[in-house]
Amino acid sequence: MNPPHLLPIHEDPYLLVLEKPAGLLCVPGRGDDKQDCLSTRAMRQWPDALVVHRLDMATSGLVVMARGLAMQRALSAAFAERRVHKRYEAIVDGVLPVKEEWSLIDAPLMADWPRRPLQKADPAGKPSLTRWRALGSSVQGDELRESTHVLLEPETGRSHQLRVHMLSIGHPILGDALYADAAVQARAPRLMLHASALGFVHPVTQQALCFNSAPDFSPFSRP
Repeated sequence: MNPPHLLPIHEDPYLLVLEKPAGLLCVPGRGDDKQDCLSTRAMRQWPDALVVHRLDMATSGLVVMARGLAMQRALSAAFAERRVHKRYEAIVDGVLPVKEEWSLIDAPLMADWPRRPLQKADPAGKPSLTRWRALGSSVQGDELRESTHVLLEPETGRSHQLRVHMLSIGHPILGDALYADAAVQARAPRLMLHASALGFVHPVTQQALCFNSAPDFSPFSRP
């Protein structure tokens, strides 16, 4: 069966903005069963489409792809120089205070070598910063388990950064099969993490672009 046709959030001669579903790889993995991915699907429709950044397979949301090598270099530089605004939404275990101001997680990250490819918070790791703000809390299920809807803005781009940072403050993301315990994993059918906003200046037109995507899992009111 052929993969579904991609409907871009944005398409122009220089770049694409696509929405990746949870459970789909961004790039091919090892093995024949891991060749279907967002980039492969994109290249079927746009042969010049090239990868700029990635989301974890379990994460859904917005992904930008370049059209051609020059645009790939320009967009990659924008990400590396932190000129791309990224915002995620997540549902995490427990209750966090709802405030207008943002809080900061400053926890260096490094590879957890005995459990590769997992990461861990460690003072010897690379500097890693995440801004967060809680939108509201809820009590769910027969066991009255509490959870909080949060906005997350990574200021650095470490592997698994948002997942490890939320775990580091005692609020793992629901459905996280890598970092949450079995009880928190079982509270959701997937990782409750969605890349909901991307903003950057178009490298060619110099137009300020901002794209938004609502998650399909949030039980709370959006801001």
